[in-house]
Amino acid sequence: MYLEPIATAAAYMAPAPELGPSSTAVRAALQPASTEPPAQTAELSVLTYNVRGLPWPIASGRGAALHEIGRELAALRREGRQPDVVLIQEGFRGEVAGLFRESGYRYWAQGPSRSERTPFAGMVVGARDLFRGEGVGKLMGAGLHVFSDAPIVDVRSIAYNNCAGLDCLANKGAMLVRLAPEGVPTPIDVVNTHMNSRKASRAPRSRTLPAHNGQMRELSAFLQANRQPGNPLLLGGDFNVRNSPARYYYDALDRPYTVVREFCSQPASGCGDGAADATSEPWLRSQDLQAFSPGAVRVQPVRSEALFTAAPAKRPLSDHEGYLVRYRLSWSAATLAAYRPTPAMEVKPHKLGVKVSFKR
Repeated sequence: MYLEPIATAAAYMAPAPELGPSSTAVRAALQPASTEPPAQTAELSVLTYNVRGLPWPIASGRGAALHEIGRELAALRREGRQPDVVLIQEGFRGEVAGLFRESGYRYWAQGPSRSERTPFAGMVVGARDLFRGEGVGKLMGAGLHVFSDAPIVDVRSIAYNNCAGLDCLANKGAMLVRLAPEGVPTPIDVVNTHMNSRKASRAPRSRTLPAHNGQMRELSAFLQANRQPGNPLLLGGDFNVRNSPARYYYDALDRPYTVVREFCSQPASGCGDGAADATSEPWLRSQDLQAFSPGAVRVQPVRSEALFTAAPAKRPLSDHEGYLVRYRLSWSAATLAAYRPTPAMEVKPHKLGVKVSFKR
């Protein structure tokens, strides 16, 4: 198959404290879309995980680590705790296919490929330093993969035009997969991305920050062009924003989603861990983020946890931990009233170019 690219209403009414540039989005997410109680609910869990699937000689032993990640996902499945959706970054190696087979997921999409190019009308950071990989060309694809238990009915992808340093050797970008979970009245749009690194790119900050900002603009344009109105949006990936307010808060007022860690730092959210608060900015402690935006179906994160944490005296499987978020989906007659399916939203495949694998 080939495709292309709740708490109660009262709990929401408590005002959110000022967080900075993105507090407007957090406050909006804390407000109810409807005062009518939800008639039905469902849950969906999403894991984002940079698996460090780098080729030799950049890294060694990664093939075995990828297979072990697949076996651990299979163990979670046997226990009934597997994530419904897995977003993988840095999956550059062929062993990702083995990871998929081991894990037990039925649907697998990947993109963008090494050769994919996406026109962008905005400002782009130009290549300047051949010795750091800029302007050499793309040696590999984006390394992005999505595994799902629910059917993948459409896939869209973008290759970022902005990049800096060694990151330019990979065709970094984003991919949107449209899922059709059983029992949910609308499809769900899920986005996976990997953005330009800082120190690992071997480029100066004067290059990496504009490149990252440019990628954020490209991601926003991609979401605006490809997200289906009415579908809830879930977004995850390696944003490379740890300890960098300049990266994280860039164009924060304009982004069409709310970051989970910001949302859950609010007392009224119902998903806080009791330790984090808005003043400590927990969203700056990790490279990996998840975010959400409601549609005709409302979305609320209810719990998050780390997976693939390093056990004592055991070598970690990646230089990242897995970041799992469980979301509650809810809907009622009021939230669905304005929802009118269009042909683009029908649950059927479209032959548009990006390979999607599935188990029969």
